Amino acid sequence: MQRPNPFAISDQFEPATQPDTSRDNTLSQWWFICQGSSLLILSNSAGNSSIPQAKSAEALGEALGIEPVRTQFLGYLAGHPCIGAELAKTAEIPKGLSLQNLRTLHGVLPDDLFAIAARAIQIIEWDRTHQYCGHCATPMTQLPTERAKRCPSCQHRQYPQLSPAVIMLIYRGDDVLLARAPRFRPGMYSVLAGFVEPGESLEETVAREVKEEVGIEIKNIQYFGSQPWPFPKSLMVGFTAEYASGIITPEPLEIEAAAWFQRHKLPPVPGKLSIARRLIDWFVEK
Repeated sequence: MQRPNPFAISDQFEPATQPDTSRDNTLSQWWFICQGSSLLILSNSAGNSSIPQAKSAEALGEALGIEPVRTQFLGYLAGHPCIGAELAKTAEIPKGLSLQNLRTLHGVLPDDLFAIAARAIQIIEWDRTHQYCGHCATPMTQLPTERAKRCPSCQHRQYPQLSPAVIMLIYRGDDVLLARAPRFRPGMYSVLAGFVEPGESLEETVAREVKEEVGIEIKNIQYFGSQPWPFPKSLMVGFTAEYASGIITPEPLEIEAAAWFQRHKLPPVPGKLSIARRLIDWFVEK
């Protein structure tokens, strides 16, 4: 059984690129105020964390003293507008607010707000880094009906960019292949992963990455699920596969150690935020 995807958008969320004039737009708005991969969070006296709300940018400024650099309309959550906003790096953080990394907010924010926050961080970063045409350097124009920008000079279009990556659990009977990269926290192991190269199918990437990273052949590659990974802008596509042949030989620049582990005797593994953990839990429970 697959674990829930923490980045899955609620059924109550309706994505949009601009407000719908036929709606009641006097309702309070959710403001997802971003600075890099961090979010501005409101904390009350009881220590609870929440996303700021205001009925307009002007009201946001009056209530919290926040003046966004630029904004992007995200859509509606249960009828309430959701606004992504960029916070200047030099902005002073008002009392009662704090900048918190998105990772730390998993399990703190409600799931629907966490998922929209992940979307907001990626869209605001795209907006920030695509103010000018990559072809002729002309200031870009935001298109009203799609998440895209167009150059008024050369008509070049720019869309939010994602980096597709595969992540795969390799098994051999009741054993699972886990590896650790040098960047992992001490003792932690995880499944293998890698980015898709131009001209590759996802299945070809899975086979290539496994061969490159640990030197074995696999078979029975099966799609498992996907997860947006906003650190900073990936789409993780999960697979399972069965060991076919070969001896584990870690690629020293990528893999520090790799081994087969019995499913009930696992080392420390990633937290529940990641699809890596969903894959591992699926294997243990299946």
